[in-house]
Amino acid sequence: MTPHADAALPDPPSRHPRPPQAEQHQEHPGSTEPMDPRPDHGEDSYQGHQVLADRAAVVTGGDSGIGRAVCLAFAREGADVLFTHLPEEADDAEETARLVREAGRTAIAVPCDLRDEDQCTSVIERAAGELGGVDILVNNAAYQMSQPDGIQAITTEQFDRVMKTNLYGMFWLTRQALTHMPRGGCVINTTSVQGYQPSPHLLDYAMTKAAIISFTHGLAQMLAERGIRVNAVAPGPVWTPLIPATMPETKHFGEQSPLGRAAQPAEMAPAYVFLASSQAGYITGEILNATGGTPLP
Repeated sequence: MTPHADAALPDPPSRHPRPPQAEQHQEHPGSTEPMDPRPDHGEDSYQGHQVLADRAAVVTGGDSGIGRAVCLAFAREGADVLFTHLPEEADDAEETARLVREAGRTAIAVPCDLRDEDQCTSVIERAAGELGGVDILVNNAAYQMSQPDGIQAITTEQFDRVMKTNLYGMFWLTRQALTHMPRGGCVINTTSVQGYQPSPHLLDYAMTKAAIISFTHGLAQMLAERGIRVNAVAPGPVWTPLIPATMPETKHFGEQSPLGRAAQPAEMAPAYVFLASSQAGYITGEILNATGGTPLP
């Protein structure tokens, strides 16, 4: 049956513009405001249905990109949100907090360097104290820096930053969150298509994303008897400030995906909402691939 014209289904390849139309570069960590087109976090499109009513969520890297989209979606689904950001990302963080509060939920923005164990511990303890617990932990923040010149160009300083941000921080936050997380709680990690199909210029970053897959599988088995689920989302290319801040070329970013474009952050958020909801109650140890059609194991 042919749908009526006013009820046409969205066409995935053309649903959003193909960012970007010209080369764009920023200093790390980058910001949302100068990006063209501006990333869509679901500000005008995401409609909640209270599937996370009165949950307490912690989201790392919530100032922009996927993290902001997740914070917005969680709030519109009824959750209160504490999210982390780097100190230099305060402007973006305030916009995320505004969106959460606009949805009628509590927003707590916490500047944090995930490479510091004490700061990670403090994040969780603040969430437990001010939100009344930790029901959902989203380990989303990550650092990357493209090095097209090969492994010799990856300094020990960069390697340490990638490993500690992407892995140590995730480990410390999760370990501390589990001291507060009740049965029915969940951990959701952000891995990547890079964990399965590493790009040579992102060698160290891809290593961490592969480790996150293993961490997700192992922790899910460890926590099953406690009634805590652990899953991950593996995005493909997504148009976020991290791209112009860390990639040497942006003009054709995302065109390699079968859908022919990069995703918008808003297109990732529903995966996190689903995995956090009771509808995913029998799903643990799963990697939800959101790659625009690139097949993964």
